[in-house]
Amino acid sequence: MRRIFLALAIWLILGPGPLRAYRFPQDNFVQAMTLRSLGALDKAAEEEGGGLHFVKGWELISPHSRFGGFSGLAVEKDAHFLLVSDNGHRVRFSFAPNGQISGFHIAPLPSPDGPAYRKSQADVEAVALDANSKRSWVALEGRNEIWRLNPALSRIEARRKLPGARWPGNRGPEALARLTDGRTVVISEGADKDPRGVEALLFQGDPAEKTSKAIRFFYDARGKGAVSDAAALPDGRVLLIHRRLGFHPIFTTYVALLDPADIAPDAVVRSRGIGRVPRALAENYEGAAVTGDGTRLDLWLVSDNNFQSWQRSLLVQFALKLPPREHRKKAAP
Repeated sequence: MRRIFLALAIWLILGPGPLRAYRFPQDNFVQAMTLRSLGALDKAAEEEGGGLHFVKGWELISPHSRFGGFSGLAVEKDAHFLLVSDNGHRVRFSFAPNGQISGFHIAPLPSPDGPAYRKSQADVEAVALDANSKRSWVALEGRNEIWRLNPALSRIEARRKLPGARWPGNRGPEALARLTDGRTVVISEGADKDPRGVEALLFQGDPAEKTSKAIRFFYDARGKGAVSDAAALPDGRVLLIHRRLGFHPIFTTYVALLDPADIAPDAVVRSRGIGRVPRALAENYEGAAVTGDGTRLDLWLVSDNNFQSWQRSLLVQFALKLPPREHRKKAAP
């Protein structure tokens, strides 16, 4: 009954309906974006963050009809941003030294079937970027696939259906993180018929290659909500972003740490919470990236506005305060 109630609540809040006011009733393909600063937080709001310390943030605004629905985020060298949308499009832009944006461009991602007009065929939910090769990996929920894209994001170099995963079309791969050692973690949004937790996979190599072996495990979020994205940390751990629905606010975003050393075949893995996004910045955050080195780490989040007029596309930056990594035995491959 609880799951039925939550499913109904999600549909009422986010789903289509006669009273919905969508952002783009008419097509407009102007290549432009502006920023609206979110300002500063007061002391009480800052304390809500726990290990997340708000640095700055903006609302992203564009007249382009395909702009929005952001479900994945990658940041290169702290200034070059890649956003992917669940409508099969991507946005690239940079911050100039004066704080203004430059190089803004929105375009469709490549598709093996030509232009993807159905959301189920273009529902990109996560992205990971390799800083050396400049290649990207994207996770597609409706297809249950992982694609590797060339640096220009114009061609699919390799693609693979998730091995052994019978994840529902609208509850498939939601989070993707490429670890520092070349392995890849993929977590489903809600393939949770198993009481142990949501199903997840740890690939030993490139997840888009059929030769890469995968370990299945289960992630138990323990009240944090559904996983909406993941980002690798320099020390080998994975930062997990969770979304929990409520009424005040509608979206609560929890951030937690997962240690891949805990992963083993069919193991139940849990995470350690470190903070949450303050209510003053509450939105439907679905994309995450981590920048910096061992002395300073920053978490970037982007929100999915579901193309609704009452939601916003927010890009926010937090300085991270992380607990030290616990020493433990490495899990068996």
